[in-house]
Amino acid sequence: MQIEMYAMNGCRDCRMARRFLDEHGIAYTVIDVDANPEAAQQVIRHVGKRAVPQLVIDGVWFQPYKPGQGLLLDELNQRLGIKGA
Repeated sequence: MQIEMYAMNGCRDCRMARRFLDEHGIAYTVIDVDANPEAAQQVIRHVGKRAVPQLVIDGVWFQPYKPGQGLLLDELNQRLGIKGA
């Protein structure tokens, strides 16, 4: 499984998503939208706005949070094949 996370510094939801992936031993690559304007444009093209974090799991874009509600833990577990969570 290949995972990319579009994120930016200072983003609380990005930190939470990183912590979740780290705690489950899931490898991922962070793409910093602050440091990479093209990455920021990719997020806008796929999502319609600059909303992070965004995960790209084997080429499929997924927004792992809901604004004001935090991480979508059940959906993350399902998409990443995490059992018993």
